[in-house]
Amino acid sequence: MGYRKLGRTSSQRKALLRDLATDLIVNERIETTEARAKELRSVVEKMITLGKRGDLHARRQAAAFIRREVATTTDENGNETSTFALQKLFNDVAPRYADRQGGYTRILKKGPRRGDGAPVVVIELV
Repeated sequence: MGYRKLGRTSSQRKALLRDLATDLIVNERIETTEARAKELRSVVEKMITLGKRGDLHARRQAAAFIRREVATTTDENGNETSTFALQKLFNDVAPRYADRQGGYTRILKKGPRRGDGAPVVVIELV
């Protein structure tokens, strides 16, 4: 197969990737296992590409995948504003990569997890 199953059914896998993608867009850096991060990378890059397109159809396609979570952003003056993850994707994250042709994420290895020895990584937006 062309993808990792992550030990879950297809609906569970889709829900996991939706949650991780939303968290990565909101926080711009998360810690997870290596297998999950490698699968998440392709999903998030597709969402950022939709954000770069910026039209109504791309916004609706991204809204069908990204969860409706509130993201707090801070501007230059230190004022905090609450926006949804979808708005942050289209207004903040995607314009940052306007001149970049892909490779929006970075995976940094951290080491084994204490409980089961699974390799833990940090995935972040470049």
